[in-house]
Amino acid sequence: MTQFPCHRLVSPPLTRRAMLHQAACGIGGVALSAILAEQVQAANLAEPTDTYGTHFKPTARNVIFLYMDGGPSQVDTFDPKPLLSRDNGLPFKMKMEPTQFDNNGFTLGSPWKFKQYGQCGTPVSELFPHIAQHVDDMAVIRSMTSDFSEHTNANYFLHTGSGLQGRPSMGAWLSYGLGSECKDLPSFVVLNGGLIPPGGLDCFNSGFLPASHQASIFQAGATPLANVVPLEKRPSLQRSKLALLSQLDQHRLARLGANDAIESAIANYELAFRMQASVPMLADTSDETQRTQSMYGLDSKNEHTAIFGRQCLLARRLVEQGVRFIELTCPQTKGNDRWDQHGDLFKGHTENALAVDQPIGALLSDLKGRGMLDETLVVWTGEFGRTPFAQGTNGRDHNPFGFSLWMAGGGVRGGVITGATDEYGYKAVENKRRMHDLHATMLHLLGVDHTRQTYRFSGRDMRLTDVHGDVIEEVIA
Repeated sequence: MTQFPCHRLVSPPLTRRAMLHQAACGIGGVALSAILAEQVQAANLAEPTDTYGTHFKPTARNVIFLYMDGGPSQVDTFDPKPLLSRDNGLPFKMKMEPTQFDNNGFTLGSPWKFKQYGQCGTPVSELFPHIAQHVDDMAVIRSMTSDFSEHTNANYFLHTGSGLQGRPSMGAWLSYGLGSECKDLPSFVVLNGGLIPPGGLDCFNSGFLPASHQASIFQAGATPLANVVPLEKRPSLQRSKLALLSQLDQHRLARLGANDAIESAIANYELAFRMQASVPMLADTSDETQRTQSMYGLDSKNEHTAIFGRQCLLARRLVEQGVRFIELTCPQTKGNDRWDQHGDLFKGHTENALAVDQPIGALLSDLKGRGMLDETLVVWTGEFGRTPFAQGTNGRDHNPFGFSLWMAGGGVRGGVITGATDEYGYKAVENKRRMHDLHATMLHLLGVDHTRQTYRFSGRDMRLTDVHGDVIEEVIA
């Protein structure tokens, strides 16, 4: 007898258990492919191709950004100007631009002597005897400029490429573009020595990028994250609570569809759980030799040197773990307003330099000794410089028209000086550079074309360098 199918038969709906049973392999495959894709992207610096995310072969894998909050004076650090000493105390001979406090005095010569160091002969102020030993690995840019002369906007400009609040930080852009090589630590970490810049935490924000790319702030001291210690006595109980949170978030996500706040919350809960094991081990520097700890200044009688020394040592350890971008902020030296010496320049700059010089010198020595400097880009800068004439009698006001910064490692050409300011160190007159150029160069060293790393937001393809920026070819090895 011929059998005919019954078209009126309706199959019963799948139960959730049956669906999960039948789709188990598919779900596992999707999860596995996502994990492997992340691992491949994180490893793209070893074998870079267009397919894996970088635009060309990078020379740097990680960045350590040494932020000198307040604006160090270029003419007292890396840009000596003999004319300032000759005309010290005389009326300033160039036209003065409007200044922050409009309390301009006479020409102010540097109270510190300069000396040439290394085979390249780069001159460095006596403020930095330890950093000066590494000039053959450093490229000094003397013609950097900023679009802003006020701290908050200048900090946003330095960190995000825009003077307005709310744009993604350069660390967030690198996290978004390159991911992390470590799954137990964030890809973007700020080691806070005691000073959050004017502009606040928005200097480290993810802006319109997914929230999982914003910075994690590590405090100074033996416990960098106060809330990373497990709240439950048994790990299984902590894991169960996180599983419940994830289940609730996933249920909410299923109802709302794609939602960055929820997805990032899930990712951050999971990361925080893994950090409960990784951060205490990272912060425990007892496995470092006494020689290494002393080199960084952890046993220094100057508490600020010890604080910043621990930050620099942690930065090296974070790089070893694969963290992509680490920013260090300065310690709060007593009686000084960051590097922002509107008065008492000699005291402020001397004490600030004492806090950071030995640790930074040790960091460069340690990275090089371990063979890590070649793939670690180190950048030192403030948000702007200082005036070559006095504010009042013994300070310097803000100067965005020409200042110095330096870069080392990660494919940087060592022993190089590029750009120049005028004979008084006031304004950039040769190879003038903007923050967009610094950002473009940093991305280039990491294998990223700054014009091609974009994120669609508000109907426009956004990027760190906006519609500006040129790679500073003179500092590329």
